Amino acid sequence: MAVDTAASTAVDLGPATALSCRECGARSPLGPDFACLECFGPLEIAYDYAGYDAEELRKRIEAGPASIWRYAPLLPVPADVAGKPNLNPGWTPLVKADNLGRELGFTGPLYVKDDSGNPTHSFKDRVVACAIEAARAFRFTTLSCSSTGNLAGAVGAAAARAGFKSCVFIPHDLEQGKVVMAGVYGGELVGIDGNYDDVNRFCSELIGDPAGEGWGFVNVNLRPYYGEGSKTLAFEICEQLGWRLPDQIVIPIASGSQLTKIDKGLQELIKLGLVEDKPYRIFGAQAEGCSPVSAAFKAGRDVIKPVKPDTIAKSLAIGNPADGPYVLDIARRTGGAVEDVTDAEVVEAIKLLARTEGIFAETAGGVTVGVLKKLVETGQLDPSKETVAINTGDGLKTLDAVADAGMAAVIRPTLESFRAAGLATA
Repeated sequence: MAVDTAASTAVDLGPATALSCRECGARSPLGPDFACLECFGPLEIAYDYAGYDAEELRKRIEAGPASIWRYAPLLPVPADVAGKPNLNPGWTPLVKADNLGRELGFTGPLYVKDDSGNPTHSFKDRVVACAIEAARAFRFTTLSCSSTGNLAGAVGAAAARAGFKSCVFIPHDLEQGKVVMAGVYGGELVGIDGNYDDVNRFCSELIGDPAGEGWGFVNVNLRPYYGEGSKTLAFEICEQLGWRLPDQIVIPIASGSQLTKIDKGLQELIKLGLVEDKPYRIFGAQAEGCSPVSAAFKAGRDVIKPVKPDTIAKSLAIGNPADGPYVLDIARRTGGAVEDVTDAEVVEAIKLLARTEGIFAETAGGVTVGVLKKLVETGQLDPSKETVAINTGDGLKTLDAVADAGMAAVIRPTLESFRAAGLATA
């Protein structure tokens, strides 16, 4: 399919030039589309990075704002994006996790990329920030999404800041913390009687209905732009390491988009000459109660068999992950793996990370740390290599998972009571 150059340049999305099919390579103009008309494969953004000088680009990035917009030259956003009303997410800490590393038997450096400090306390602020620029360009009036919780809050907050209406859809039985956070921003929050896959199917139907006219669904018809926000995790990790690729990265899997885009971001940095090319390994993390990608990896299959989710890690509870096959490709290509852990191991890992590094992760972070621990124990990950584990959200959103944590004792305000409780030697 030939690209209509005039149509592609009618909107200002920076270096983005076209939509490209991940399967057949066919190109189409930039627009609110997510499936190839030639083969129905997923679309992603194609760029024109010609003329970029690596040293000048590096200096430009380092002089940029302390947000994802320092990487605007590498994203589908206008050059003046930092001056527009948005939440300015990103540039979150890369925490050197020495205490956790010692506990897990690491001899090489271990880091936690802690994305809980984003405006709505999850990495979803990154992807929504990119999607909202596409929504502006395509003149949508309402932002929407199908969500397992974090995305709903990110869309609601970003829409409020940018002056969009919002209407987001979630499974009806999400954690209360995520429900409140998604609903507080004043948009419409709608619960669907079903799981995430049911919610996603409904949103796909709504796009083709007159009721959805003027709506930008960030993870459906704006998905190619939305997904690019996850690349900024790769960009930040490498810049925070001194413009260096880590040896190993452990990434949680919901749809699989975050993992695939982190790999894409690493590859782009290599091609642009911003980092030295070297081998790296990517590992995917799932909860046992929703582990279709892990099951396929372990069985040597290329096809993902959908499952009905049953796990406390609800932000990862996508039984039919759209990017699952691409996750398998990346794990195998890089020499990584996809592993899963039980809900009990998730809870244990949340407490382990909190106890060793003072980072309170939500259940998705517990999945990542639990899988990190398992990968070391099973010899799949090399603890002598520089490793980064990604925490995608704040534990305050999933308090029920660690409800047994609390007060050590209740005492009278006297030293006698303190000593009697056995706390004097604590």
